[in-house]
Amino acid sequence: MRNAFHAKYLAATFVLAAATLPAGIALAADEAATATTAPTSATTPRVAVLATGGTIAGQADTRAANAYNAGAVGAQQLVQAVPGIEKLARLSTGQVASIGSQDMNDKVWFALARRIQEIFDRNEADAVVITHGTDTLEETAFFLDNVLRTDKPVVLVGSMRPSTATSADGPSNLYEAVEVAASPAARGRGVMVVLNDTIQSARATTKTNTTNVQTFASPNSGPIGYVDPASVRFLTPALQPDSHKYALPSGEQLPRVEIVYAHANMDGVQIDNAIANKARGIVLAGVGDGNTSKSALEALQRAAKQGIVVVRASRVGSGFVNRNVEVNDDTSGFVVSLDLNPQKARVLTQLLIANGVTSPAQVQKAFAATW
Repeated sequence: MRNAFHAKYLAATFVLAAATLPAGIALAADEAATATTAPTSATTPRVAVLATGGTIAGQADTRAANAYNAGAVGAQQLVQAVPGIEKLARLSTGQVASIGSQDMNDKVWFALARRIQEIFDRNEADAVVITHGTDTLEETAFFLDNVLRTDKPVVLVGSMRPSTATSADGPSNLYEAVEVAASPAARGRGVMVVLNDTIQSARATTKTNTTNVQTFASPNSGPIGYVDPASVRFLTPALQPDSHKYALPSGEQLPRVEIVYAHANMDGVQIDNAIANKARGIVLAGVGDGNTSKSALEALQRAAKQGIVVVRASRVGSGFVNRNVEVNDDTSGFVVSLDLNPQKARVLTQLLIANGVTSPAQVQKAFAATW
């Protein structure tokens, strides 16, 4: 199956090369929406595929043998290049952005969230699949999981190799993402991430390797399921209805929250700079269980006294950051991230501040609410 995907995907990619979108060009989703060849049965699930760019839409570049431009292939072209995908669902496509995910930003997040919510509120589709670069995929998934109000499936998918690579993983990943989204068992599971035959939850998953196709893992909980061309298998029950959803600010930007990375011989300069730059929150990517030097802790205490939300997370990659173990969080006015890594702790802190949740007790309660 994967060889068939690969052969047809490469052929279609080269045929479509002249018509691809320039990197950085974004189309409004409504303007870009088009229907693919679809099953005729009215009971077949309707899946909207929204593209944001990334390696999965990457195309070869002449700079080097392995160089490519992210986001060069459009949503409709991605779908058309995957054999058999049209048998899984009645598909529509939309282009929300055409960027590498290292350039993902609040404006695209807001546009994506609003478009998905609109699709569900207007009953335009039964599920949504988002193609996305892997570098910040986990942050987008976690953001959407905290703002979308729906029990319909939302699946993010990417690839570690561009569409023109000898062994591109994008076609099979996209096929399986649509397969998961179209599955009746996918309902009520929050936002999911599908790559390399594995289904991960938005809260638990993270990118763990720079190049390996099995880069996404959930170190503290494991995957929630597996998928192959023949079946979708969930290992965990569907979630209870979640009332912990946050509204988007009226503008196009979330509050400024900085991540400060702990290291040996650390002082408080980075933290004082964040205070001077008017950060509303500071997330410590701490050593061990979210710890840092005495000088840095004192700087964080100064920040907390000024009303800045301070969250202790860990740079380690797995494990929990618990309250009042090596650091007296109660006295310092700190919050701990529990299972969330620094980048996700930042997203949740931004959403909480935007929604008026700023006291350490309230913020800590929110961090614990969905675990």
